Amino acid sequence: MLIANLPIAVMALSSLAMAAPHRRDNESATGLSLTAQLQLADSGAARYRLLPKDEDFIYDFNKSQVALANRQTFPAVTGLDGSMAVASLPACAMSFLHLHPRASELLVVTSGRLITEMVPEAGVLDADGKQRVIRADLGPNQMTVFPKGSFHTQLFALSDDVIETSFGSSIAGEDIDRVRQAIPKNFVLKVEECLKKCGLEKRAV
Repeated sequence: MLIANLPIAVMALSSLAMAAPHRRDNESATGLSLTAQLQLADSGAARYRLLPKDEDFIYDFNKSQVALANRQTFPAVTGLDGSMAVASLPACAMSFLHLHPRASELLVVTSGRLITEMVPEAGVLDADGKQRVIRADLGPNQMTVFPKGSFHTQLFALSDDVIETSFGSSIAGEDIDRVRQAIPKNFVLKVEECLKKCGLEKRAV
């Protein structure tokens, strides 16, 4: 039985994570946004006074146009060195190899199966003296971490749509030959195996 979509909750530990601006009526008489006011607050108590409503501490992914809660879209996280995003990877799709230079990423799988690979910093070697590659095979309610600056990619073996998230782009499995040279060899094999199981044909280069 094929699973249609894989919701993934991701927390990027960086107050510097950026997203497309989400309009909030939070500018003061001085023209400073609520985020700027929170950054300049003299104390923790002053910060809470800038967030007087209980609703200021709720971010609704169901209603937001941006599936990323960071200091721009959710001012309550300003100064907390954290942001949260929710994304879905379709079957046989993967995220491009990428890194976050200012953020570590905690990735939680909420349903389906996700295979990840991460290349740590230079000098981290395996038992054979080669660059270490850390691989994780994750199921529901399992998590992995991608430390700041580490290259990483994710593969979901079941679905057919292509999406783009704030942490990188996704590609359809049918387009595997277009990016074959740019992704790990075992990921190529996994995508091709998935395509066969799903009855999908590769698209011509």
